[in-house]
Amino acid sequence: MKVSVIITTYNAEEWLRKVLIGFSVQTETDFEIVIADDGSTSKTKELLTDFKSHFKHPIVHVYQEDRGFQKSQILNRAILESHSEYLLFTDGDCIPRKDFVATHLKFQEKGYFLSGGYFKLSMTISELISEEDINTQNCFHLSWLKTNGFKTNFKSSKLTESKLFARFMNWITPTKRSWNGHNSSGFKSDIIAVNGFNHEMKYGGLDRELGERLFNNGLLSKQIRYSAICLHLDHARGYSSPEIWQKNNAIRSYNKKNKIVKIENGIDTL
Repeated sequence: MKVSVIITTYNAEEWLRKVLIGFSVQTETDFEIVIADDGSTSKTKELLTDFKSHFKHPIVHVYQEDRGFQKSQILNRAILESHSEYLLFTDGDCIPRKDFVATHLKFQEKGYFLSGGYFKLSMTISELISEEDINTQNCFHLSWLKTNGFKTNFKSSKLTESKLFARFMNWITPTKRSWNGHNSSGFKSDIIAVNGFNHEMKYGGLDRELGERLFNNGLLSKQIRYSAICLHLDHARGYSSPEIWQKNNAIRSYNKKNKIVKIENGIDTL
């Protein structure tokens, strides 16, 4: 298959269901879904069982026990369980537009990883989005969003359907071409070469830290934030704290300063 789509989740079945509906209507169908489950209840497994008939390839459910926030570990386990040489990473709260997978495949290139973004929604609109809204792609249109209370701003341009405008915006945007866990892709061999995600990292920057080590290993990145579109469903973030951010930032600063490529506590420790 052309790509393995790795989706992180933790006890968010309602949001994950909407995300899976989004992947069930992709224009590109030659991909597998790998669920990186950081300790959810049996409800997630039941949801995945119901969805397995929606996809050309099986859904791979990679699970680890709930021992607090261990996103790096479950992502590395999912990488090991994936069956494609190209990996697309996103989160279980990001609904992909129907061309999401096709766009990542279109822009993939040896020596690069792809850096995408998301379009953030309010809790009210997140809850309003129905299966029909995803199937018809209405929820990706500004007219539908405005009808349901969304106030347009400059960021609304992310939802453009013009490929020419999207390419132009990708080129001029000042946003860094970082590895973003909700919307990035790269070759499995490149990720394994830097020992995957850093198990020392908790919530806050763990995805970008991977990208920084990919840069240290000679990779470049492409900006596709206006081409690969996903809607971010709102949720609480109870796993964040200033102390964790401080520790994570210290790890990132050290690795950048010392041009660290392969960390000690990564995928090869599993």
